[in-house]
Amino acid sequence: MRTGGAHLSNNAPASSRPTMTLITTPAPTPVELQITLTQAATRGDAKSLPYAGEVTPEEAHQLQQAGAKIIDVRFAFEHEYVGRVRGSSLISWKIYPDGVNNPNFIEQLRVVASPDDIVLLLCRSGVRSHAAGVAAAAAGYKKAYNIIGGFEGDLDEQGQRSNRGGWRHAGLPWVQS
Repeated sequence: MRTGGAHLSNNAPASSRPTMTLITTPAPTPVELQITLTQAATRGDAKSLPYAGEVTPEEAHQLQQAGAKIIDVRFAFEHEYVGRVRGSSLISWKIYPDGVNNPNFIEQLRVVASPDDIVLLLCRSGVRSHAAGVAAAAAGYKKAYNIIGGFEGDLDEQGQRSNRGGWRHAGLPWVQS
């Protein structure tokens, strides 16, 4: 299993193996938590979002440490092979390969998170998670937040992801198979 994007080879001498630095962020204090959620709500209000707001990947990581639930709404193959946030729950917003909305999304969300939980929605770049946030809010999730930039962020000038925004670019912990 790969962690944080570093691949360790057992064939290389220990001195030449890459090192991994995992960012460990302590859980926010109640005051810090409220400040973060207020900032997220302000971002959401500025865009007239129907859900609670938007959090940065760093804020999402801190909120996860405080008990918030990260819901990964990507396809299962993205979650498995591109990488995932440890401790996240996979509930695909779209059904592969047709790309139609998952008609059971809210039902599946209710299995892992109650409408009173802080729910942080994550996709590749923030588009599917926005749509999932709209649906979650309509279903009574008052604390649903979109993670800005998603897991991989926006495309850069070369048409590649993970170089501009997103969870991986922020250097936050992740794993992949």
